[in-house]
Amino acid sequence: MAEIATCSTEHELGCGLGWRAFLRRHILGLPSIDNNSERQQSKPQPVFLDSSSLPKSSPQVEKKQKSLHRSRPSNFHQNNEGRRPSDAVRRSTSSSSSSGRMKVSQTNKSTNLRMDSNNDSRELSRIVITDHQNSNDTKALVQATSGNVMLLGPLGNLRQSGNGDFVGNNSRNATVKSVDHRHKNLQEATLSSRPRNCYSKLGINSVMGNIVRQPGGEFGQGQGLKTSMDPEVLKNKGNERYKQGRYEEALVLYDRAISLDTNKATYRSNRSAALIGLGRLAEAVAECEEAIRLDHSYQRAHYRLATIYFRLGETEKSLYHYKQSGTNTDSKEVAQAQTLQKHLNMCTEARKLKEWNRLLNETECSISSGADSDPQVYAMQAEALLRLHRHQEAYTAYQKGPGFSADLCTKLFGPTIAPYILMIGAQVYMSVGRFEEALATAQQAARLDPSNGEVNDTVKSVRAVASARLSGNSLFKASKFTEACIAYSEGLEYDSYNSILLGNRAACRSKLGQFEKAVEDCTAALAVRPNHSKARLRRAHCNAELGRWESSIQDFEMLIRESPADEEVGRALFDAQVQLKKQRGEDTKDLKYGSNLAVVSCDQRFRHFVTSPGMSVVLFCNKENDEQMLQTMEQASKKFPSVNFLKVEVEDHSYLAKSESVTFLPSFKIYKNGSRIKEITGSNRELLEKSIKLYGS
Repeated sequence: MAEIATCSTEHELGCGLGWRAFLRRHILGLPSIDNNSERQQSKPQPVFLDSSSLPKSSPQVEKKQKSLHRSRPSNFHQNNEGRRPSDAVRRSTSSSSSSGRMKVSQTNKSTNLRMDSNNDSRELSRIVITDHQNSNDTKALVQATSGNVMLLGPLGNLRQSGNGDFVGNNSRNATVKSVDHRHKNLQEATLSSRPRNCYSKLGINSVMGNIVRQPGGEFGQGQGLKTSMDPEVLKNKGNERYKQGRYEEALVLYDRAISLDTNKATYRSNRSAALIGLGRLAEAVAECEEAIRLDHSYQRAHYRLATIYFRLGETEKSLYHYKQSGTNTDSKEVAQAQTLQKHLNMCTEARKLKEWNRLLNETECSISSGADSDPQVYAMQAEALLRLHRHQEAYTAYQKGPGFSADLCTKLFGPTIAPYILMIGAQVYMSVGRFEEALATAQQAARLDPSNGEVNDTVKSVRAVASARLSGNSLFKASKFTEACIAYSEGLEYDSYNSILLGNRAACRSKLGQFEKAVEDCTAALAVRPNHSKARLRRAHCNAELGRWESSIQDFEMLIRESPADEEVGRALFDAQVQLKKQRGEDTKDLKYGSNLAVVSCDQRFRHFVTSPGMSVVLFCNKENDEQMLQTMEQASKKFPSVNFLKVEVEDHSYLAKSESVTFLPSFKIYKNGSRIKEITGSNRELLEKSIKLYGS
């Protein structure tokens, strides 16, 4: 039986040049670091493993273990001069029992390893351990440290349990930590040649000394130790992905390189480039700053950080890092940063003077000059639009901002910017009727800057407007229209151009028969928010009640273009058109709702339709394709009830085809207010409907 001995890590690693040469030659399969020593070959002594438990130490073994601490003659190497090392072992694996214990047996001689250092030598026995979990011979092996001899005790990636069993620590963190600790030695070892069979095949989670199996994936495909563990290789792979625009994959590879070498500024700078590609500018700033901390003279990192600060509108920081970047920066980039700085200064000045048109112009110039990721610029643009009562545009401008969190804004721009951005956001949300979100945003701004007067006023206004809307809605549902009207008016004292409150008050006034005042409220609401469809519909009905048919038809036509299938709007539009014709003294006895598709019977009828106010679509076709084209016309007429659809059969009305210059059949001609504005050849229904929407607006 092999003799088992315990030894401290210091003795293992300090056993002299001869022992290290032996490790490289027989264990790692690498050439000896001693170039003068003669290479010798020996037949390895096999070691077999069975599935029984390790036996407890017998008194004879304990006696032999104690004998290891005795000093040996100093002429040990002289007596053994010329001997070839015969202690190389053949490693094999077998399935273990559920406890993971293995028994080591020896078939021929004892495989004793002898060392001599300062007249003190020790006898070592190699232990080969196989984990019992999930054997899989197809996976590649990865060496975790610079040596692969493991002694009894908690060394490398093995830990010893209380009952003497050995358990492999298969956690990823343990492996990475070991690799990071001894990466330099490992890199030197991988540069030398290695026999293809220098590793034994183990199970998927097996551990032999501190050799562990890497999980499958890009770096577990048998590419070799250098490919999987060399951070430079990982960085180069990341660069390839970056050039291909695969930023997510590049970021993963850079992260792996950093985990192996945390002190390389290049890896941090490249990681920032991948983050920029993903639009994560705040994180990119942190990576560039870390790269500069590691290497303050790293000009590429300074240049990259300058470009990020330029986009964030931090021109002073941008100019500083441009100067530090050396030849990476040209004079044009410095001039652009200086121009942007002037526009941003004028933005601040215009806001202080409340020159909102000027502020709007300067924010547009700032964004077009390069500050496309500056949240403060977008907030100032939204504020200018709010003050100009262009609420829908203000909401769109605010949504274009980068959307940094309050913490990120504070870190990047200082403590005063985040409360301002949140305050403007609260006002924007309130203007479009998102009251709950407006209140939450205003309260967040107040928490960040409780002494800011503008922020506190915004919180007060949002609370008052939200409360007025809630109270007014409850009263309106209870048919208390006068009280509801008063409630909405109280809210408008804090925000006189709030489109939601104006529209709701218009509804109350229309219920009370105050149609003129209702039209005024709707007009005010549409002035700040043109897409407020409820206000437009209410104004159309109120104008109809006042006999203003032309104004009513205009609103109904805009609504029907937005919702062509809305039957209520379509019928209201038809009624308004009939009333307008009656007001003009025209004949309306043949007009019926849904009968906007007609067949031309004479030239006079054709001229009547195409010269009337509004839009008319005329189909010129042959009788033989009458049925197919009629279906196309019917489908279009249902979507656009305000448009007149006419069909002209050229066999019966050849003079009309000639006078209207018809050269291709079938074809559509679109007329508006007596003028021909569009011709569509063929039976393309989609193009026809698209053209009606375009020219009907």
